[in-house]
Amino acid sequence: KSANPQWREQFDFHYFSDRKDMLDIEVWRKDNKKHEELLGTCHVDITALPTKQTNCLELPLEKHPGSLLMLIAVAPCTGVSISDLCVCPLGDPNERQQISQRYCIKNSFRDMKDVGFLQVKVLKAVDLMAADFSGKSDPFCVLELGNDMLQTHTVYKNLNPEWNKVFTFPIKDIHDVLEVTVFDEDGDKPPDFLGKVAIPLLSV
Repeated sequence: KSANPQWREQFDFHYFSDRKDMLDIEVWRKDNKKHEELLGTCHVDITALPTKQTNCLELPLEKHPGSLLMLIAVAPCTGVSISDLCVCPLGDPNERQQISQRYCIKNSFRDMKDVGFLQVKVLKAVDLMAADFSGKSDPFCVLELGNDMLQTHTVYKNLNPEWNKVFTFPIKDIHDVLEVTVFDEDGDKPPDFLGKVAIPLLSV
């Protein structure tokens, strides 16, 4: 019931420098549980923003009245990576030893925000649901930890996809839950849900 809402939410997106992505933002209005209406969209060219500083942007909504006030900071990202299985970041014994030393008890209070990190190897899925009329799916996998999100590539026309990717996340809260969701890519339409698992970090 507000024409001037304040959300004060923070989201972290992992932006890799070889990408030329736009940040797409949509504002929606809910009448009730069944009806939603698009109030406007706006776009931010990430490559045009100065780095290592917080940019205050007032973005007019396209083809609709109103504007969106945002703070966007582009900063070097530490601890996040995507790699192939054959070049797994923790495969080197020397690196494992450095990490063990970094997180040993005597160094516990050196950096209070550096809780640790999680490495996830996404190997494959088996017997997925067919989402296309051809009896196949175009699956990809999305990993979410807190408000960090990474995803695999899409394997087309396959119910038993193999991704063989390694994802590394910094841990901000040991009580977070790793959510792994499989979607079917559907062209310009929103992806179809194929399944999901949730793994509390404390269970690992």
